[in-house]
Amino acid sequence: MLTPLATSMLAMLCEQPMHCYEMYRLMLRRHEDRIVKIKPGSLYHTMDRLAAAGMVVATGTDRAGARPERTTYAITPAGREAMTGWVRGVLAEPVNEYPRLPVALGEAHNLPVDEVVGLLHERIARLEALLATDEVLVAEAYECGVAEAHILDAHFQIDMTRAELGWLNRLLDRLESKELTWSTDR
Repeated sequence: MLTPLATSMLAMLCEQPMHCYEMYRLMLRRHEDRIVKIKPGSLYHTMDRLAAAGMVVATGTDRAGARPERTTYAITPAGREAMTGWVRGVLAEPVNEYPRLPVALGEAHNLPVDEVVGLLHERIARLEALLATDEVLVAEAYECGVAEAHILDAHFQIDMTRAELGWLNRLLDRLESKELTWSTDR
């Protein structure tokens, strides 16, 4: 079973062979860290697992100056099949991914209402900043000629952020107007 990180790495290797550090830099430049948890060590570990499973193959090594040696990898037919199979499965079948926010919302009643209101204002401000950044990135991608099919993930993130902002703002309105009652005997 592939992880989201492994899937993203295999997809990048569909574009061209590359080494892990190049992949890491490209993922950060593309802001893929918004949808996949990316750590340099995780990339190397994941690449080792993909190589052991025959999904990638080393195509060469190089060294630039005093930097460590870097191994370049290419995707194999088995890797391409695994990646496209993972994508097909995730697109077709919804899975509960256990996000943390619903748990925090479900337990927010354990905090004073004024604190919850303040924390929600903080979250909204951060989400609005992320949304603005994502919208700029999508606009820049279009200016660079990136096809919409290549940034569907960004459009999904933007719409999900807008939906969360709408829901949180409605909740804040209800809390601040006292329409939503809050237990204060804590």
